[in-house]
Amino acid sequence: MNHTYRALVIHAAGDLRIDQRELPVPEPNQAVVAITHGGICGSDLHYLSHGAAGQSILREPMVLGHEVVGRVRSAAADGSGPAVGTPVAIFPATPCGHCRECLAGNGNVCATTTYLGSAARTPHTDGAFADLYTVTSDRLLPLPAGLDLRIASLIEPASVAWHAVSQAGSVHGKRVLVVGAGPIGSLVVAVLKRAGAAEIIVTDVFERPLRVAAELGATSTYLAKDFHPEDVDADIAIDSSGSAIGVASAVRGLGRRGHLVLLGLLPAGEQPFLVSQVITRELTVAGSFRFHGEMPAVIGALADGSLQVDPVVSHAYPVADAHEAFAMARDSAASGKVLLTFGASVSA
Repeated sequence: MNHTYRALVIHAAGDLRIDQRELPVPEPNQAVVAITHGGICGSDLHYLSHGAAGQSILREPMVLGHEVVGRVRSAAADGSGPAVGTPVAIFPATPCGHCRECLAGNGNVCATTTYLGSAARTPHTDGAFADLYTVTSDRLLPLPAGLDLRIASLIEPASVAWHAVSQAGSVHGKRVLVVGAGPIGSLVVAVLKRAGAAEIIVTDVFERPLRVAAELGATSTYLAKDFHPEDVDADIAIDSSGSAIGVASAVRGLGRRGHLVLLGLLPAGEQPFLVSQVITRELTVAGSFRFHGEMPAVIGALADGSLQVDPVVSHAYPVADAHEAFAMARDSAASGKVLLTFGASVSA
């Protein structure tokens, strides 16, 4: 197989290009996937704006993208994995598989995990914002017939949300505060709704994400400037804002012996935190980082209709219009999840 294909490559801060790449000859256990849709994530935006995502610093050109779905174009020669034409989601992480955390089923916190479209290690791990992507067949999750690939592109971020809700324990019948209603926060609302939360209170700095949260099941929504967290008395608070101000609001919104889940990724280094309130009100705190085994459950819930996520997607652009797509994705007041579409340009 000798093909060239388009890939969306970040070369440096502000330098995003569509490059031509040559498809490598697949190993026997590798399939080639024709990517159809990919969601722009906050980390993709950070690489474009700053040349880094947290402590992951861009040192060489890298293909972006880890929220991707497509169809198998060439199946693995060894017979493993799905057949040609099968719609699939790609599991974006490669944990080491043998450390203590991996053996305990917690590969999301494996210290040496690589992740699609990540500059955490050198050489960087290319992502899959491309017409074609070669991947070991064990990282392909077949999708049910009839599942819209546009919606299926939310499987990865919905798995992040699903994991965060699982970090809260049982939410059935509980009052839950969600701070930050961007795409991940909105997906948290959808997962909470499915899990039977009795009240879902959401706050954000913009009106549009609050309207989306209401469509997904929020029982009340508040602009941050009008929100008084001390009046909430929540059983559980999930911060997806990734800001110290948002975390403080989540802490203040909890009742005594409440549970805080920190999902939004704050900048590296020391951050202010209301430790005295955690102590005197006996709050418990859990981090939530990516996900590990949640993708099959998310796929099932999307397929049976019990997880409704449609309003999260706000825009879709062909990859040729990637700069316009990234500009829209940066505008949190005007957009939710912004998708790229692929597949128009592959040559022999």
